[in-house]
Amino acid sequence: MNKILSCSAALLLLAGCVKGAAPVASAPGTPVTALATLPPPEASDVIRSTRLAFVGPFTELRIEVFGVPEMQRDVMTDGEGNFSFPLIGTVAAAGKTPVALAEQIRSQLVGKYVRDPQVTVNFKAPTSASALAFQSMAVSVDGEVKRSGSYPVAGRMTLMRAVALAGGITEYAKLDDVVVFRNVGTKQYVGIYNLGAIRRGNYADPEIFPNDVVIVGDSPQRRLFKDILATTPALLSPLILLAREF
Repeated sequence: MNKILSCSAALLLLAGCVKGAAPVASAPGTPVTALATLPPPEASDVIRSTRLAFVGPFTELRIEVFGVPEMQRDVMTDGEGNFSFPLIGTVAAAGKTPVALAEQIRSQLVGKYVRDPQVTVNFKAPTSASALAFQSMAVSVDGEVKRSGSYPVAGRMTLMRAVALAGGITEYAKLDDVVVFRNVGTKQYVGIYNLGAIRRGNYADPEIFPNDVVIVGDSPQRRLFKDILATTPALLSPLILLAREF
């Protein structure tokens, strides 16, 4: 009986999405409202997302290996967030913090070239406030993608571009249930999208903002909406929900 009620609520959500923003309940005591579009974040939401700085394309870094002067150098990442380093070759830095990048370089040097390398990586002083913001803003992509992680948001980002940054989808990905979690002020929204429908031009590729979480395919978070997702394969428009208020 509970399952039937839950599925009925999912169908009501879909009806509300198609006909208008009709408020419905997806679970007892949990108000959910269907909306036409996923609202953009407020300025304060973006500020909260910049607590950690991530390496992105065209980022200037200072890298030092203690006691090895020839490995102390300034580098700039290329358009894909990569750079070259002695003895290692190409280093994929996009989406990593300086601490994580230092550990990556250390692990590639240890034992082979340097007995016990002590590596530090720091951002060079940005030339403008916009450069610092460029390094800091990131979106998290998880689930059935080839490279889960946090990726810098440079300029306008869309859902398909965010998935592409994560290496694209795996062979087990479900194109018809890609979920975007977004906090706006004191509210959390959930957008359920169909990448296949976007590729066919059934609706526009939605914009993705810093601090968004994109889940592709099977994941514990996505299972929270399993009854709703079960009805979405034939949906030719996105389903946007106001999930909860903090």
